Amino acid sequence: KPPVLLIDEVDRADEEFEAFLLELLSDFQVSIPELGTIRALSIPRVLLTSNGTRELSDALRRRCLYHYVDFPNTDREARIILARLPGIDTELALQVAAMVAAVRKEDLRKVPGVAETLDWAATLAGLAVHDLRQAPEAVHETMICLLKTHEDRSRITREVTERLLGKVA
Repeated sequence: KPPVLLIDEVDRADEEFEAFLLELLSDFQVSIPELGTIRALSIPRVLLTSNGTRELSDALRRRCLYHYVDFPNTDREARIILARLPGIDTELALQVAAMVAAVRKEDLRKVPGVAETLDWAATLAGLAVHDLRQAPEAVHETMICLLKTHEDRSRITREVTERLLGKVA
């Protein structure tokens, strides 16, 4: 079986790394002045991930197949929460997923990903929150798990949190 080479968040790397990567992907070897040329023993399957923070070069994109992965729907995200946080209440997982879906529709600089959803769900469960609607203060105070910029935190006021909680079934 060929090995898998995962290059995560390639768009966060600089152009020099992209040039290095192009050399690696064209011949599956790389030249290091101090060491010489290092060749792959077998050709790996290469996966690149990108969050779209900057455009990748045309040369790199030409060598890739593109597949966009959107955020999961509410039911799927709830199943992810249940799988990753054993013991969490099913109703809480559904409410968290619904709330995060509502937050993602707000005008945010950085939309929360599934990792932030998991962090937030774990925090709420750790605080013994069982129903988001019954704990609006805890919901608002723990939104810091979802909101990763000062601007986003200031946009999601208590009033916005209460409005979003109204959308949670």
